[in-house]
Amino acid sequence: MSSSTGPSKPRVLVVGSSNTDLVVYCQRLPKPGETVLGGEFKMFGGGKGANQAVAAVRAGGDVTFLGAYGVDSFGDAAWERLTKEGIRVDYFQRVTDAPSGVALILVDGVTRDNLIAVSKSANESVDPAMISAARSAFAAADVVISQLEIKDEAVEAVAKICNEVGKRFILNPAPTRPLAKVLYEWVHVLVVNEHEARSLSGEEDIDAAMTWFEKQGCPAVVVTLGAAGAKFVSFADGKRGSIPATKVVPVDTTGAGDCFVGWLGVGIAEGLGLERAVQRAIKAASLKTTRSGAQDGMPYRSEVLGS
Repeated sequence: MSSSTGPSKPRVLVVGSSNTDLVVYCQRLPKPGETVLGGEFKMFGGGKGANQAVAAVRAGGDVTFLGAYGVDSFGDAAWERLTKEGIRVDYFQRVTDAPSGVALILVDGVTRDNLIAVSKSANESVDPAMISAARSAFAAADVVISQLEIKDEAVEAVAKICNEVGKRFILNPAPTRPLAKVLYEWVHVLVVNEHEARSLSGEEDIDAAMTWFEKQGCPAVVVTLGAAGAKFVSFADGKRGSIPATKVVPVDTTGAGDCFVGWLGVGIAEGLGLERAVQRAIKAASLKTTRSGAQDGMPYRSEVLGS
């Protein structure tokens, strides 16, 4: 990162995945067994971890990324993208036994809904040993962010170190799978979309799902609701609310959730209360949907907050 980075910038460590997104914009999404011709192809930087890192650095954070990539052109390009953004890549490691991550994405040309499949890759090389070796990066961070495109034991190692060194841990459990109870107890804020909230809790009602998270020991939850905005609750002080999304005409919703998480992390690292951090993150995520590409479409701080 450039020497212009000042000590006043909130320090964010993102631990997670890096992918290259291969995107086809279709007239409509194909049904199983069907081929839809005539789509436009584009290639973007992706992976939930790298996406959130880019969102956070554009939000004004001093960002470090911990992840893995393979010995291939996709990995080289991913390293270059993060470096150009000004993200610290000291812990973005090259591995020789797996290819770099790739995601295949179909985007509906009318509704802008998407379908995503992610390959097995170097992302699975992120392990507790790699995380333990980065302990100094945890110690230096104001906030640590992770997701579930890396192995369970890696996420649990992240949470454990955050707990040991007293760092605020934001977990975005996506793609969804059952979580160890200790993750709910060690997280500072759990960020889920409405589908993830229902899947994890078994509750159809979002408020009931949030109560379920509280019973697991989770101190705070944010549930994103797409075009409907988000709900949040801090169980420690009882503060809760619903915040509407900014009205926009969406172009590509890919990465909007990651944009939200990155901006939320920076807001919390800056000392904003949960409600204000959520408000700002929603504004940023709404703006992101008006642009193509997960990383390319992430808005800059000046665009969201004004110069």
